[in-house]
Amino acid sequence: MTDAPLILWFRRDLRLDDHPMLQAALATGRPLIPLFILDPETEAQGAAPKWRLGLSVAAFAAALETLGSRLVLRRGAALDVLAALVAETGATAVHWSRLYDPVAVARDTRVKAGLKAAGLEAVSHAGHLLHEPWTVTTGQGGFYRVFTPFWRAVRGVPVAPALAAPSRIPVPDLWPASERLGDWRLGAAMNRGAAVVLPYQEVGEAAALDKLARFLAGPVAGYATRRDFAAEAATSGLSENLTYGEIGARRVWHGGWRAMEEAGAAGAETFLKELVWREFAYHLIHHTPHITTASWRPEWDDFAWRGDSRDAEIWRRGMTGEPFVDAAMREMFVTGRMHNRARMIVGSYLTKHLLTHWKVGADWFAECLTDWDPASNAMGWQWVAGSGPDSAPFFRVFNPATQAEKFDPGAVYRRRFIAELSPDPGPAALGFFAAAPRSWNLDPKRPYPAPMIDLAEGRRRALAAYAQRNA
Repeated sequence: MTDAPLILWFRRDLRLDDHPMLQAALATGRPLIPLFILDPETEAQGAAPKWRLGLSVAAFAAALETLGSRLVLRRGAALDVLAALVAETGATAVHWSRLYDPVAVARDTRVKAGLKAAGLEAVSHAGHLLHEPWTVTTGQGGFYRVFTPFWRAVRGVPVAPALAAPSRIPVPDLWPASERLGDWRLGAAMNRGAAVVLPYQEVGEAAALDKLARFLAGPVAGYATRRDFAAEAATSGLSENLTYGEIGARRVWHGGWRAMEEAGAAGAETFLKELVWREFAYHLIHHTPHITTASWRPEWDDFAWRGDSRDAEIWRRGMTGEPFVDAAMREMFVTGRMHNRARMIVGSYLTKHLLTHWKVGADWFAECLTDWDPASNAMGWQWVAGSGPDSAPFFRVFNPATQAEKFDPGAVYRRRFIAELSPDPGPAALGFFAAAPRSWNLDPKRPYPAPMIDLAEGRRRALAAYAQRNA
């Protein structure tokens, strides 16, 4: 049976470099059948992340072909697809890289049980994180609930070296049939927005590695002081690539560490902290999976959040009359991403000035972000709302006007994405109107809307609700 092929089930690990699962499979010397499954869990993703995933799958398939291999595409429930492929190919084992969100864990648990019941080998591997969530524990053996102690705990823990990409992949004598990626229409829900968002995507492993190199060669030095300035290209931009596993976290960590120790890059340690912030989010989603659907702190379950409403819809459309908020919401619609400082501002505005449940915002981000990540999205929204771990206290209400003065002092970011604020709007500002649903009936020639709520009044209302909760 040593000649029987192995099935490599790829998910959010669409790369060849630094790939523990791939390297373990190669070490067996057996033929490998790379597989991507469009299962119901993947089909349930929002419009933008599902479309961006399709781009990543295409890029990974092309990379495999350069090594003489290929990516088999199948659609259906994961266990059913795997069982059928085993029957077709005579494969005796299925390998995959672990995921940690509750939807993926439930699916993978069913798959592993089903495969083992059929007498097959089912092996999951690390690869999405620097450290597996169960390996980082407090002195009492529990898990960390606050970021700073978590950072101190992992900062000095050795991270395994990144593994080099293979130069060849052994292939089966006969390839099983594959579906066509285009037939899946992963971008259908994007409608006309896909053409607007596409130029802002840097897709695939080669683009990700190049992006990391460019960042470490320059912007990382000023990362600590410039990363909050929304108009500047001061961040790595690697969030989309980490989301789909187009680059390994270990590759990023070691690059940042070298910049800190060898090049003396002042901002490198801050950058490494941000990478570990992602790690912390996965640490929490593993230990407290309810973070994706309910308040992480149970005492917030009965807070008087508003549900979805007309106000939330105005926020979604980037028409609140607060330029920093609207620029950020439109940036997401045009580029598929949003500057991190801006995410804090729009989150605070929705949950505090508009007293709207954080889940309304989290769900919209899950629909619109091409770098959507289940752990980071949940933790980020709960952090800014005040209901989550390591949270910004609810009484800390970001003022979008003063934040704009501080982090967009020349209004470059605001004018970049808000056509109504410029006599000669650029392509990014106009792109919002090209991407927005026609049903919104938007027109860049109309006057910019007046603020929907007085900022001071919104803050007072939020603090009154907070005081009533604690009365």
